[in-house]
Amino acid sequence: MFQFIQHQHDLNHVLNLMDQNPVYGLDTEFIKVDTLWPKLGVFQINVNNNVYLLDGTTLDLSEFLNKIFNAHQNIFHACSEDIDLIYHYTQKKALSNVFDTQVGMSFLGHGLQVSYQNALKQMLDVDIEKDQTRSNWLARPLSSEQLLYAANDVHYLVQLSDKVKQDLESKYLLDFALEDCRFLTHEIGEETPTALLYQDVGNYRHSRRQLMQLQQLAVWREQIAKALNQPRSFILKNSTMIDLVEKFPRNNFQLSQMKDIRANIVREHGKTILDLLKFLPDQADWPLRLARPIRHSSREIGEKVETMIQNISNEISVPKEVLMRKKWLNALYQHVVCHKDEQDLPNYLLGWRYELLTLPLIKVLHQDESYLSTQMKVVE
Repeated sequence: MFQFIQHQHDLNHVLNLMDQNPVYGLDTEFIKVDTLWPKLGVFQINVNNNVYLLDGTTLDLSEFLNKIFNAHQNIFHACSEDIDLIYHYTQKKALSNVFDTQVGMSFLGHGLQVSYQNALKQMLDVDIEKDQTRSNWLARPLSSEQLLYAANDVHYLVQLSDKVKQDLESKYLLDFALEDCRFLTHEIGEETPTALLYQDVGNYRHSRRQLMQLQQLAVWREQIAKALNQPRSFILKNSTMIDLVEKFPRNNFQLSQMKDIRANIVREHGKTILDLLKFLPDQADWPLRLARPIRHSSREIGEKVETMIQNISNEISVPKEVLMRKKWLNALYQHVVCHKDEQDLPNYLLGWRYELLTLPLIKVLHQDESYLSTQMKVVE
C-alpha cells in the first residue's frame, strides 16, 4: 500500500517516477510546537497511484522539492501549512501549480474549511481515521498507526481531486477555483515588512506614541524569534504587547505584572523592553494613527451591496462566502474612501472577480463615499 523511504538511494526511484508522471498528491507531517519554523517529519507523495512516505529527518529532499516546483500540478487538501513548509525549506516562494481540494470544495458549497476526513466521506464515501494528528512526527521509529495515517492522507487525494474537478467543470467553475489556488499560494508567501508588523497588533484606538512603541517592540520580537527559532508568542504575545503600551511599565516589577509575560523574558530582556517603551524617535517619525475599520455602509447602500453579492452568487453558482469575504469588502471600503490604487486591492478582487464583482461594487460604494468617510474616521 505504501513504502516508507529513509535511505537516499531509495529516493531515486521516486524521483524517476515523478519525471514520468508530473501530477502529485502531496501532504506533510511536521512539528511546530516550540519553534518559529516547522520541522519536517514526513513528506507524503502519491505519484501514479503509488504512495511513498519520505523521511524528513534523514533524506536530502532538495531534488524532490525542485520537482514539485516544476510539476504540472501539485494536489493538496488545506495546503497553507504545507506550502509554508515548502517555502521555508526551499527559500523559494512561487509555487503556482497547486490544486487545493479544500478550495475546490468550497466552490461546491462544502464551506471554507471542510476537513480531509469529511471531504473523503462526502465526495467518495470513504472513511479514514484521524487519530494521529498530534503525533510526534520527529520520533523514530514511527508506529505502524502513524505510517498508515500518513499514507491515508495522500492515498485517496488524487481520486478526491478528480471528483472535485469533475464537479467543478460541470458548473464551469474549475478555472475560478484554480485561480483562487494561485492567489492562495501567493498570499502564503507574502511577508509583512518588518517595519509594518505593528499594524497586525495595534488598532485605531492607539495613539501615535503607542503605535511607535508597538513598532519598536514588534521589530525586536521578530529579530529575537528568528534568531532563537522560537514562536513569536514565546517572546511576547500580541496581548502582552498591547498591555505594555497601554500600561507603560517603568521597572521590572511593573513589567512582571503585564498580561501573560514570561518570567524568563522579564529576567533576560526586561531592560531592553523597558528601553524600547521609553526611548522613541522624534515625534515626526511616529506612525500615523490607524483608520477605524469600516463595518457598515449606510442602510440603503448596504442593502444594495448585499443584494449585488447575492445575485452574482446565484448567477454563477458560487457560494456567497467564497465570492466575497469580509476582509475583502473592507479593503474595497478603504479603496473608495482613501482613493487608493486598484493594485493595492487583494489579488482575489483583481482576478476573475474583477469585472464580475469588484468594479460593480466600487461603483455602488462611490455613491456612499461621504457616509463611509464619517464611519471610518481616519485620525492622523
